Amino acid sequence: MSDTAVSPSPAAARPVALVTGGRQGIGRAIVEALATAGFDVAFTARTVDAQSDAIVDVIAARGGRGLAIASDLAALDEHAGVVARVADAFGRIDCLVNNAGIGSPVRGDLLDLAPEHFDRVIAVNLRGTLFFTQAVARWMLDHPPTDGMARNLITVSSVSAAMASPERGDYCVSKAGLAMVNQLFALRLAQSGIGVFELRPGIIRTEMTSGVAGKYDALIAGGLVPQGRWGEGDDIGSIVAALAGGGFAFASGSVIQADGGLSIQRL
Repeated sequence: MSDTAVSPSPAAARPVALVTGGRQGIGRAIVEALATAGFDVAFTARTVDAQSDAIVDVIAARGGRGLAIASDLAALDEHAGVVARVADAFGRIDCLVNNAGIGSPVRGDLLDLAPEHFDRVIAVNLRGTLFFTQAVARWMLDHPPTDGMARNLITVSSVSAAMASPERGDYCVSKAGLAMVNQLFALRLAQSGIGVFELRPGIIRTEMTSGVAGKYDALIAGGLVPQGRWGEGDDIGSIVAALAGGGFAFASGSVIQADGGLSIQRL
């Protein structure tokens, strides 16, 4: 595990968000939206490089401090160190955004799903997220806020938590598991003042979906998404920033569909 230096301290204190998988795609959009909304932001990535440093610079340009930490979400023994690194650098953690995840290593017939592919997806998307959330929740409970700042745990899952795609069985199972993880933490933390939310993106234009862009272009043109367009990273970032601000405190445990109407049942 390694990290970049924290960018210069702003003049006024800001809440602190920790985003997993913040180097690209939806994660980067979330990091930038939170910085715009007034947060200092730490984010993890498998690799910290010039691209990560550029995101830290964006955070600084928006008035905050940024920190990029190299870490593998599947490596449970790294979790405590990541949480401690963020707490040491910023002195607080007000919001966790669980965004890191991987797609199905191989799309294909469910009857051909390989155990090693299933295990890898579960290790990152479900097992890693559950125990990283546990580590952050423990830190939050051990360090009660003294200034009334809102605290939230936000998990970015997928419409695949409830919409089945047999050619991506490992991915769907991991996201369905995250839906239960969200409910469990919402109940466990209900009296702590920590909000817990699940955000389910639909078809979002990212590096992960670039390989099947042609397929989804045709499906969207055919009416699959009622709003008639791809989702963009900024669509997700703006929702996360709104949740992180604390305005939905009494809605803890809620699921937010961010899919342009994709998951609405139709006749």
